[in-house]
Amino acid sequence: MSTPAPALSVVIPVYDEAESLGPLFAELGPALAALDRPAEVVAVDDGSTDGSFERLVALAHGDPRIRIVRLARNYGQTAALAAGIEHARAPVIVSLDADLQNDPADIPRLLAVLDGGVDVVNGWRSPRRDPWLTRRLPSQIANRLISLVTGTRLHDYGCTLRAMRASVAKELRLYGELHRFIPALAADLG
Repeated sequence: MSTPAPALSVVIPVYDEAESLGPLFAELGPALAALDRPAEVVAVDDGSTDGSFERLVALAHGDPRIRIVRLARNYGQTAALAAGIEHARAPVIVSLDADLQNDPADIPRLLAVLDGGVDVVNGWRSPRRDPWLTRRLPSQIANRLISLVTGTRLHDYGCTLRAMRASVAKELRLYGELHRFIPALAADLG
């Protein structure tokens, strides 16, 4: 029996997240099962050195929805995300961090908004699990500044939980740290 073509690709950049992958996939499985569309998971190992790749292989062994892309070395989150987008086969892509900052149970909410006719839906890490002074305060300042400069207002540019149409995602030219600016880049595409 063949696996149906995916209607949703979940792209997960992974760098040294061996400990979080089990819990992440334990949460992701029920979230995907609750959807009314077949899904694939494109996990991109970004040159991990902690056994993340081997953990991904073990997780994929019993689940044909999981596809693994392995980068030769650590290129950074933007490059890993771009590689995942390139390998995604579905018309809708959800990006998700591997570090458990985002709840996969939020994916249906993002898809509901996307299905309403928009091209990109960005998540919002609330409540944040990071220290206030060293992570949250700088993030709040950056979000306000980026919103002011780009004209695209968001609460959390740093949140990589987002849903987007593949037709838009595949048009983006991502490099450096541009994964943070996907909503603004997509707005510029029109």
